[in-house]
Parts: sequence; C-alpha cells; structure tokens
Amino acid sequence: MDERKTQLREGEQYFVISVAAELTGMHAQTLRTYDRMGLVTPARTPGGGRRYSSRDITMLRRIQHLSQEEGVNLAGIKTIIELTERIESLEGQLEAERDQSAELRERLSSHRRGGELVHVPRSTAVVAWEPFASRRSRGRG
Repeated sequence: MDERKTQLREGEQYFVISVAAELTGMHAQTLRTYDRMGLVTPARTPGGGRRYSSRDITMLRRIQHLSQEEGVNLAGIKTIIELTERIESLEGQLEAERDQSAELRERLSSHRRGGELVHVPRSTAVVAWEPFASRRSRGRG
C-alpha cells in the first residue's frame, strides 16, 4: 500500500472522497474501485484517507465520459490513460531534446570561422585533415 501513497502538495486544493464523488456524479465506491484498479490514484493522508486533487477530478470526469458516452470498458480506459501518459512523457522528452539540439546548434554556429564551402572530388585516397593554421606554419618552416 505504501507504493500508492502520494504526497499532498502545499497550496493545492484537495477533496475528500464524498466531495469528489459529488463533483463527478459518481458513487464513492466507484472511486474506490477506480483507485484499486489504478485508474486514478489519489493522494493519501497519514491515516490512509483518500484526497482527490483537481487533476484527479478531471481524470474521473474523463473516465466517466469514456465509459458512458463513448462506451469504452474499464480495461480500455486504463490503456487509454497509460498511453496518454506515455505520450505526454515522450513529448516532454522530445521538447527537452529539441531545446538541447537548438542550444548545441547555436554553440556550433558561434564557433564556426569562415564558413567557406569547397568542392571535394570523389576519391578513394585517404587524406589526413590538418587545421589551416597548422598547414600555414608548417609551410614556412
């Protein structure tokens, strides 16, 4: 049961199960069932009481819509929730990667010198690249 405990966050509004049930138009036992199934996992008090956040209320309403309006069974709803959470996680990772890529491109473009494009004919020869400054100093000596 410890793995299901969620910390109450300071400044966030929470509702006891009876209020959450009233807000969503569901029976409190339905909310308990959804908790056991892992569809919605409310925060817990030190005594084990369920405390539903505004996000939990939104999720409960979504579950109700999918079930009653769309005809999706609870197993399907659980899959939809898991996939939605996975998509949100991946979108967050993608955004972080895009930010990092943009930063690296910016750093790379600020370090470039000259920006000269040179035609290189196709060849099977192996050539060792030397920076321009090294070739210049080597040619003088």
